[in-house]
Amino acid sequence: MAKILVIDDDVTVQIVLQDLLESEGHEVAIAFDGQDGLSQAHHRPPDLIICDWMMPYIDGLEVCRQLKANPELATVFFILLTAREELDDRVKGLDNGADDFLSKPIETEELLARVRAGLRLRGLTQQLERTLQDLQQTQTQLVQSEKMSSLGQLVAGIAHEINNPITFIYSNLSHVQSYGADLIELLRLYQKELKNPSPEILQKQQEMELDFVLDDLFKILFSMQTGSERIRQIVLSLQDFSRTDRSGWQPVDVHAGLDNTILMLQHRLPAREGRPDIKVIKDYSKMPQVECYAGLLNQAFLNIINNAIDALELSGVDWGLSGEEVKNESEKNHLKPTIKIHTEVLDENRILIIIADNGAGMSEYVKSRIFDPFFTTKPVGDGTGLGLSISYQIVVQQHKGELKCISEPGKGTEIWIEIPIRHC
Repeated sequence: MAKILVIDDDVTVQIVLQDLLESEGHEVAIAFDGQDGLSQAHHRPPDLIICDWMMPYIDGLEVCRQLKANPELATVFFILLTAREELDDRVKGLDNGADDFLSKPIETEELLARVRAGLRLRGLTQQLERTLQDLQQTQTQLVQSEKMSSLGQLVAGIAHEINNPITFIYSNLSHVQSYGADLIELLRLYQKELKNPSPEILQKQQEMELDFVLDDLFKILFSMQTGSERIRQIVLSLQDFSRTDRSGWQPVDVHAGLDNTILMLQHRLPAREGRPDIKVIKDYSKMPQVECYAGLLNQAFLNIINNAIDALELSGVDWGLSGEEVKNESEKNHLKPTIKIHTEVLDENRILIIIADNGAGMSEYVKSRIFDPFFTTKPVGDGTGLGLSISYQIVVQQHKGELKCISEPGKGTEIWIEIPIRHC
């Protein structure tokens, strides 16, 4: 039995949906407008929401946007109930987070089918979240045992396993498009030759909405091709990020390593309760390839940038969300949580990477201990105290570089990474 929230200002629609869904064994809650729906969703998160688009005060689109912006409610399957049939309207709905659409007047079988599909997807999403939590716990154990090379091999293996089927899908989509075009052309010829089709053919054509299917087919294929290409790019980034360093020292594009690390942490950058989006500023200088252990250096970048995000989230800084007037543009920019990454060539054999955040900074005592193993300022259970310690070993001991921290209370933190360009 699933918990379903119906948000609609039409009492008739409320009664119809409630009776129909309850007859299927679901627990149904009714909200009379958008504000009531948001309140109920926050108080008792549902598994699925059916929401009317056109409502007074807060329409369904805004309800969807606010719900999807809340990490705790973002995975709730959201069906937008609408009489709008224009493609632009559906695109607008999808862009604002809607997972599916249900057209008015409501067809019972279609409604139940879409609800079943939505709940299946919700279940898969929850399963993926549990899997992700298991993977994160596994990652923590690997960090604590300092076996980060094993993690690199795991990520590389996963990327390889994903790459094989997605390459198969991507490479065959062009054939599907070609075959589809041929079949449509053949269908058009049949329609041209068959002037008076039988009632059975006409009925089937009407039931399947042939014109819509033919028009929508290639749009779906295009979306699949775009998504497949996106997955392929992510896999390439994963493979580059998780190099296992079997070949030892090798020339590496440091900027590519930084970019791939930011991609790995992209999910932590959007706005959360208490802070707006974290802005990442890249101030890259022209730089030669650097001889290093690529996977290890990427791991150091990951630990340091991850720590900067933690600092921005736990800083207690008022990021201008209190409604108080901001006096000038400089102060306005300061109130945006920001990570700035600067690179430069110091001399013919050394480069500098600075990863800075504009969080609360740290005291001299904390600064003197941040590279110590197991030292952490995070709440119990939120950190192992090994991230910066491992980064210190990677930069200083394995790459013969320097790692230092520059920070003052209220002035943010800078981590300076200096490493040789060539391995001697």
